[in-house]
Amino acid sequence: MERGFEEGKAQRNWLESLGEKIPGFRGFQDRELRREVDKLQREYLASEVTRLKSTLRARAERYTDAGRIGVLHLFDRLDRRMDGVARAVRFSDYGATGFFDVVKVDEAALEELYRYDLTLLEDLSGLADDLAAIPLPDDGDPEEALEAALERLQRLEAKWAAREGAVNKVVQTAGG
Repeated sequence: MERGFEEGKAQRNWLESLGEKIPGFRGFQDRELRREVDKLQREYLASEVTRLKSTLRARAERYTDAGRIGVLHLFDRLDRRMDGVARAVRFSDYGATGFFDVVKVDEAALEELYRYDLTLLEDLSGLADDLAAIPLPDDGDPEEALEAALERLQRLEAKWAAREGAVNKVVQTAGG
């Protein structure tokens, strides 16, 4: 997220650069840029979870086609949880919180939030690995791999829910 914010700042046009000279305008620009980067990140995370859901469903279809329906409840549970995470990420609205309203942001707290967001991306990558480790129907029992994917997804879900606390820390340190 930090890299996106810095790249966005670097791509400002001459009018925006001129606006930086106006007192208070730079804070407004940075606030809007943070809002846009946060939205892009949330959309990316949600779309990746949705893409991984497609991977999971394709693997579940292979089990259905092979007549191995005894494990489909695990596929279904993971599918429903992934759907919930994608919705939570996509429809969370941090744009209305104080994180975007403050003009001065504590850079150390913001850096911590960006590191936190990076761990979300790493967890998502790990989930992709977990799904890839689900064996094909003729290659073994998928239960262990599905349980591992479910555990990782639960950790990702908890991290996302806790992200609001990280955002609030930025706001508190900036406001105080």
